[in-house]
Amino acid sequence: MSVDQDARSSTSSPDRSTVKVWDGPTRLFHWSLVILIALSYVTRKVSPDLVWHMRIGYAILVLITFRVLWGFVGSSTSRFGSFAYAPWTAIRYGIDFVLRRPRPFLGHNPLGGTVVFIFLALIAAQGLTGLFSYDDHTDLHGGPLASKISEAAVAAATRWHVWLFDILLIVIALHILASFAYAFWKREDLVRPMVTGTKRSAPFEDQAEARIASPLLALLCLVLAVAIVLGGITLAGGRIG
Repeated sequence: MSVDQDARSSTSSPDRSTVKVWDGPTRLFHWSLVILIALSYVTRKVSPDLVWHMRIGYAILVLITFRVLWGFVGSSTSRFGSFAYAPWTAIRYGIDFVLRRPRPFLGHNPLGGTVVFIFLALIAAQGLTGLFSYDDHTDLHGGPLASKISEAAVAAATRWHVWLFDILLIVIALHILASFAYAFWKREDLVRPMVTGTKRSAPFEDQAEARIASPLLALLCLVLAVAIVLGGITLAGGRIG
Protein backbone atom coordinates (compact mmCIF):
# COMPACT_ATOMS: atom_id res chain seq x y z
CA MET A 1 0.00 0.00 0.00
CA SER A 2 1.36 3.43 -0.99
CA VAL A 3 1.88 6.38 1.33
CA ASP A 4 -1.05 8.16 -0.34
CA GLN A 5 -3.27 5.15 0.27
CA ASP A 6 -2.17 5.02 3.90
CA ALA A 7 -3.00 8.69 4.30
CA ARG A 8 -6.41 8.26 2.72
CA SER A 9 -7.09 5.23 4.92
CA SER A 10 -6.16 7.04 8.13
CA THR A 11 -8.22 10.06 7.09
CA SER A 12 -11.32 7.98 6.39
CA SER A 13 -11.04 5.93 9.59
CA PRO A 14 -13.29 7.26 12.36
CA ASP A 15 -11.73 8.61 15.54
CA ARG A 16 -12.63 6.07 18.23
CA SER A 17 -11.02 8.01 21.07
CA THR A 18 -14.47 9.46 21.77
CA VAL A 19 -17.95 7.98 21.43
CA LYS A 20 -21.45 9.43 21.29
CA VAL A 21 -23.22 9.55 24.62
CA TRP A 22 -25.95 12.26 24.75
CA ASP A 23 -28.14 13.32 21.86
CA GLY A 24 -28.99 16.94 21.08
CA PRO A 25 -32.56 16.85 22.44
CA THR A 26 -31.41 15.45 25.81
CA ARG A 27 -28.70 18.09 26.15
CA LEU A 28 -31.09 20.86 25.12
CA PHE A 29 -33.62 19.59 27.65
CA HIS A 30 -31.02 19.55 30.42
CA TRP A 31 -29.73 23.09 29.97
CA SER A 32 -33.15 24.56 29.18
CA LEU A 33 -34.45 23.09 32.43
CA VAL A 34 -31.54 24.63 34.35
CA ILE A 35 -32.34 28.07 32.91
CA LEU A 36 -36.10 27.78 33.47
CA ILE A 37 -35.75 26.65 37.10
CA ALA A 38 -33.50 29.65 37.77
CA LEU A 39 -35.99 31.97 36.08
CA SER A 40 -38.89 30.50 38.02
CA TYR A 41 -37.08 31.36 41.25
CA VAL A 42 -36.25 34.89 40.09
CA THR A 43 -39.80 35.64 38.95
CA ARG A 44 -41.18 34.86 42.42
CA LYS A 45 -38.44 36.45 44.52
CA VAL A 46 -37.81 39.57 42.45
CA SER A 47 -41.02 40.30 40.58
CA PRO A 48 -44.57 40.24 41.97
CA ASP A 49 -45.93 39.55 38.48
CA LEU A 50 -47.38 36.03 38.47
CA VAL A 51 -47.89 35.89 34.69
CA TRP A 52 -44.28 35.17 33.74
CA HIS A 53 -43.87 32.75 36.63
CA MET A 54 -46.86 30.80 35.34
CA ARG A 55 -45.57 30.82 31.77
CA ILE A 56 -42.22 29.49 32.92
CA GLY A 57 -44.09 26.83 34.90
CA TYR A 58 -45.94 25.76 31.76
CA ALA A 59 -42.63 25.53 29.90
CA ILE A 60 -41.13 23.40 32.68
CA LEU A 61 -44.12 21.03 32.59
CA VAL A 62 -43.77 20.78 28.81
CA LEU A 63 -40.07 19.92 29.20
CA ILE A 64 -40.78 17.26 31.83
CA THR A 65 -43.52 15.74 29.69
CA PHE A 66 -41.17 15.75 26.70
CA ARG A 67 -38.49 14.02 28.77
CA VAL A 68 -40.94 11.33 29.86
CA LEU A 69 -41.90 10.66 26.24
CA TRP A 70 -38.25 10.75 25.16
CA GLY A 71 -37.46 8.30 27.93
CA PHE A 72 -39.41 5.66 26.04
CA VAL A 73 -38.62 6.40 22.38
CA GLY A 74 -35.39 8.45 22.47
CA SER A 75 -31.73 7.57 22.05
CA SER A 76 -30.38 4.53 23.86
CA THR A 77 -28.74 6.45 26.72
CA SER A 78 -31.84 8.64 27.17
CA ARG A 79 -34.29 5.77 27.56
CA PHE A 80 -35.42 4.98 31.08
CA GLY A 81 -34.70 1.30 30.55
CA SER A 82 -30.97 2.09 30.22
CA PHE A 83 -30.66 3.54 33.74
CA ALA A 84 -33.54 2.06 35.75
CA TYR A 85 -31.44 0.10 38.24
CA ALA A 86 -32.55 -1.75 41.35
CA PRO A 87 -31.85 0.05 44.67
CA TRP A 88 -29.23 -2.50 45.75
CA THR A 89 -27.42 -1.96 42.44
CA ALA A 90 -27.23 1.77 43.18
CA ILE A 91 -26.00 1.05 46.72
CA ARG A 92 -23.32 -1.30 45.45
CA TYR A 93 -22.20 1.31 42.92
CA GLY A 94 -22.06 3.90 45.72
CA ILE A 95 -19.77 1.62 47.72
CA ASP A 96 -17.54 1.12 44.68
CA PHE A 97 -17.42 4.88 44.20
CA VAL A 98 -16.29 5.47 47.79
CA LEU A 99 -13.66 2.74 47.44
CA ARG A 100 -12.60 4.33 44.14
CA ARG A 101 -13.14 1.18 42.14
CA PRO A 102 -13.28 1.94 38.41
CA ARG A 103 -16.73 1.21 36.99
CA PRO A 104 -17.23 3.31 33.84
CA PHE A 105 -20.72 3.80 32.45
CA LEU A 106 -21.47 5.46 29.14
CA GLY A 107 -24.84 6.87 30.22
CA HIS A 108 -26.19 7.35 33.72
CA ASN A 109 -24.57 5.11 36.31
CA PRO A 110 -26.87 3.42 38.88
CA LEU A 111 -26.62 6.33 41.33
CA GLY A 112 -26.99 8.96 38.63
CA GLY A 113 -29.98 7.17 37.16
CA THR A 114 -31.70 7.18 40.54
CA VAL A 115 -31.10 10.92 40.85
CA VAL A 116 -32.63 11.51 37.40
CA PHE A 117 -35.88 9.83 38.46
CA ILE A 118 -35.92 11.84 41.71
CA PHE A 119 -35.36 15.07 39.76
CA LEU A 120 -38.14 14.34 37.28
CA ALA A 121 -40.59 13.42 40.06
CA LEU A 122 -39.78 16.51 42.14
CA ILE A 123 -39.98 18.94 39.22
CA ALA A 124 -43.20 17.38 37.93
CA ALA A 125 -44.78 17.61 41.40
CA GLN A 126 -43.54 21.19 41.72
CA GLY A 127 -45.13 22.16 38.42
CA LEU A 128 -48.40 20.35 39.09
CA THR A 129 -48.88 21.87 42.55
CA GLY A 130 -48.25 25.27 40.99
CA LEU A 131 -51.33 24.82 38.83
CA PHE A 132 -53.46 24.71 41.99
CA SER A 133 -51.55 27.23 44.16
CA TYR A 134 -52.63 30.74 45.08
CA ASP A 135 -50.52 33.83 44.51
CA ASP A 136 -49.04 35.27 47.71
CA HIS A 137 -47.89 38.54 46.09
CA THR A 138 -51.00 40.10 44.54
CA ASP A 139 -54.78 39.78 44.40
CA LEU A 140 -54.65 37.39 41.47
CA HIS A 141 -56.35 34.04 41.91
CA GLY A 142 -53.16 32.07 41.42
CA GLY A 143 -52.66 28.98 39.29
CA PRO A 144 -55.00 28.26 36.38
CA LEU A 145 -56.71 25.42 38.23
CA ALA A 146 -56.83 26.97 41.72
CA SER A 147 -60.50 27.83 41.35
CA LYS A 148 -61.39 24.20 40.59
CA ILE A 149 -60.60 22.85 44.06
CA SER A 150 -61.48 23.77 47.64
CA GLU A 151 -59.71 26.53 49.56
CA ALA A 152 -58.17 23.95 51.89
CA ALA A 153 -56.81 22.01 48.92
CA VAL A 154 -55.43 25.22 47.40
CA ALA A 155 -53.69 26.04 50.67
CA ALA A 156 -52.19 22.54 50.83
CA ALA A 157 -51.05 22.74 47.20
CA THR A 158 -49.44 26.12 47.88
CA ARG A 159 -47.55 24.80 50.91
CA TRP A 160 -46.28 21.84 48.96
CA HIS A 161 -45.35 24.10 46.04
CA VAL A 162 -43.07 26.03 48.38
CA TRP A 163 -41.71 23.00 50.24
CA LEU A 164 -40.95 21.05 47.10
CA PHE A 165 -38.89 23.88 45.70
CA ASP A 166 -36.80 23.97 48.88
CA ILE A 167 -36.28 20.21 48.58
CA LEU A 168 -35.42 20.66 44.91
CA LEU A 169 -32.76 23.24 45.80
CA ILE A 170 -31.18 20.74 48.19
CA VAL A 171 -31.14 18.01 45.55
CA ILE A 172 -29.65 20.44 43.01
CA ALA A 173 -26.92 21.39 45.48
CA LEU A 174 -26.13 17.71 46.11
CA HIS A 175 -26.08 17.11 42.35
CA ILE A 176 -23.53 19.90 41.86
CA LEU A 177 -21.40 18.58 44.73
CA ALA A 178 -21.54 15.09 43.19
CA SER A 179 -20.25 16.49 39.90
CA PHE A 180 -17.28 18.01 41.71
CA ALA A 181 -16.74 14.74 43.58
CA TYR A 182 -16.58 12.82 40.31
CA ALA A 183 -14.17 15.36 38.86
CA PHE A 184 -11.76 15.26 41.80
CA TRP A 185 -12.24 11.74 43.20
CA LYS A 186 -12.64 9.72 40.00
CA ARG A 187 -11.16 12.20 37.50
CA GLU A 188 -14.38 11.93 35.49
CA ASP A 189 -15.95 15.02 33.94
CA LEU A 190 -19.74 14.69 33.92
CA VAL A 191 -20.44 18.19 32.63
CA ARG A 192 -18.47 18.24 29.38
CA PRO A 193 -20.34 15.27 27.81
CA MET A 194 -23.64 17.07 28.49
CA VAL A 195 -22.24 19.96 26.43
CA THR A 196 -20.41 18.15 23.64
CA GLY A 197 -22.51 14.98 23.46
CA THR A 198 -19.38 12.79 23.45
CA LYS A 199 -17.28 10.97 26.01
CA ARG A 200 -13.81 9.45 25.98
CA SER A 201 -14.02 5.80 24.96
CA ALA A 202 -13.71 3.22 27.74
CA PRO A 203 -14.85 -0.34 28.56
CA PHE A 204 -18.31 0.81 29.65
CA GLU A 205 -20.55 -1.53 31.60
CA ASP A 206 -23.83 -0.45 30.01
CA GLN A 207 -23.21 0.14 26.29
CA ALA A 208 -20.31 0.91 24.00
CA GLU A 209 -21.87 3.90 22.23
CA ALA A 210 -25.25 5.62 22.15
CA ARG A 211 -27.70 4.86 19.36
CA ILE A 212 -28.99 8.30 18.46
CA ALA A 213 -32.69 8.66 17.68
CA SER A 214 -34.08 10.89 14.94
CA PRO A 215 -34.41 14.64 15.69
CA LEU A 216 -37.78 14.52 13.94
CA LEU A 217 -38.96 12.06 16.57
CA ALA A 218 -37.81 14.50 19.26
CA LEU A 219 -39.77 17.29 17.56
CA LEU A 220 -42.85 15.09 17.50
CA CYS A 221 -42.43 14.38 21.22
CA LEU A 222 -42.12 18.11 21.92
CA VAL A 223 -45.29 18.93 19.97
CA LEU A 224 -47.12 16.14 21.77
CA ALA A 225 -45.82 17.41 25.14
CA VAL A 226 -47.16 20.91 24.42
CA ALA A 227 -50.53 19.43 23.47
CA ILE A 228 -50.67 17.28 26.62
CA VAL A 229 -49.80 20.12 29.04
CA LEU A 230 -51.72 23.02 27.54
CA GLY A 231 -54.55 20.84 26.31
CA GLY A 232 -54.86 19.14 29.69
CA ILE A 233 -55.05 22.46 31.54
CA THR A 234 -57.67 23.77 29.09
CA LEU A 235 -59.77 20.61 29.29
CA ALA A 236 -59.68 20.82 33.10
CA GLY A 237 -61.21 24.26 32.87
CA GLY A 238 -58.08 26.33 33.38
CA ARG A 239 -57.21 29.46 31.49
CA ILE A 240 -53.72 29.69 30.02
CA GLY A 241 -52.32 33.05 31.10
